[in-house]
Amino acid sequence: MTSVTYDTPIAPPSRLLLMAEGRALWEAAASVAWWPLLRLAPRGDGHAVLVLPGLVASDASTGLLRRYLKYRNYDVHGWGQGRNLGPRPGVEKGMVDLLKKLADQSGQKVSVVGWSLGGVYARMLAASHTDEVRDVITLGSPFVGSGHATNAWRIYESVSGQNADDEQRWSQVRPTPSVPTTSIYSRTDGVVAWQCSLEKSGPHTENIEVLASHLGLGFHPAVLFALADRLAQPEGEWKPFEGSRLGPWVYPKPAERE
Repeated sequence: MTSVTYDTPIAPPSRLLLMAEGRALWEAAASVAWWPLLRLAPRGDGHAVLVLPGLVASDASTGLLRRYLKYRNYDVHGWGQGRNLGPRPGVEKGMVDLLKKLADQSGQKVSVVGWSLGGVYARMLAASHTDEVRDVITLGSPFVGSGHATNAWRIYESVSGQNADDEQRWSQVRPTPSVPTTSIYSRTDGVVAWQCSLEKSGPHTENIEVLASHLGLGFHPAVLFALADRLAQPEGEWKPFEGSRLGPWVYPKPAERE
């Protein structure tokens, strides 16, 4: 078992891993090549899915992911706030308003998928608006350890004007959401230390490990398949992901956190 707690010192990914982030282009091409096989993933029930982008990214970055989920029969929405420059004034209210709007329009809870910083937001939404959130799926999102355990903290502080170790915000993100929660992470992530993305095992939580770059998590074929599988579960009937049948080169056995 990997022993990681909220106070465990975690170093950012190595410079070598950061330089290897360029492989995201190959991961995007792989999803296009594997599109026929991705069609074998379970289809959804049409419920709304809100997709939140990562730091300095916009809805354009989640375009392929949202297209795929729409193809798998979901009512998919981007966040609609331009580039994600951190929790600036009005950002959280904009997400809450959109979440409530989607829930009111459908009469159902909304699944929230967040990439990197977008996953941090997703956990915040689940903590404060449980009645509107069906489940949370994060992609390479840091919610354990220090806000400086990434190679993006300087950019975050520069564009947001916020301290990466703002304890008030971390206190909203660290607790495990009370809704089904999946953390998808990669040990070869060059931006966020993978230990920062480990969720505690529980009756409605899980970690899914993939072999991907941080910048490729939003369109890596293994991630897309896992997303479709997780979102297709009937509400109230959550079960852990069974990735072992596809082999360790697709879904390695995930680490655990105490």
